Amino acid sequence: MTDNATLDLGPQAHIVARLADGVTDDQLSAPTPCPGMAVRNLLGHLLGLSVAFRDAGRKDLGPTTDTSPEAAVPDIGPGWREELPKVLTELGEVWRDPAAWTGETRAGGVPLTGAEAGTVAVDELVIHGWDLARSTGQEYEPDPPALQLAYGMLLAAADDPSRGGIFGPVVPVPGDAPLLDRAVGLSGRDPDWTP
Repeated sequence: MTDNATLDLGPQAHIVARLADGVTDDQLSAPTPCPGMAVRNLLGHLLGLSVAFRDAGRKDLGPTTDTSPEAAVPDIGPGWREELPKVLTELGEVWRDPAAWTGETRAGGVPLTGAEAGTVAVDELVIHGWDLARSTGQEYEPDPPALQLAYGMLLAAADDPSRGGIFGPVVPVPGDAPLLDRAVGLSGRDPDWTP
């Protein structure tokens, strides 16, 4: 397991930014593995969560950290192609500071320790990176330390009865499947999903 106090979110954030850059305008209405979300909604969710977890890492608590992700179906604005990579870069920079991983913070209106918030941010980037790549036909290889941390978090939550509000039911995946497929299955997605 990666020591999350030393995990650099920057490489995974950069991978997600590269995937977003590969999205064409005609793919914005394409379906995703996320129920009720088209690619444009997934990109909007990535933008919102990146802002929320950037501010959570800074302990800059307020509307960006207190709004539930279920409050509205997210969408993108006209400047998303410039805004999303900028916020993803800022997210990576904030979590390079060991102080981000300490103390108390909030994201999505949920009180979290810094370590919990950082781990959830990693998981969001890894799994939604897969969602975006799969929805738009792009190759995807997540940052190995980020994938390992996300998998550990998902595995620990697999039997949690309250997980239904966060993830779908676990999709069984063979134990010898690639780690990404096992993480995707634990997140409630079918690794074989196609648009």
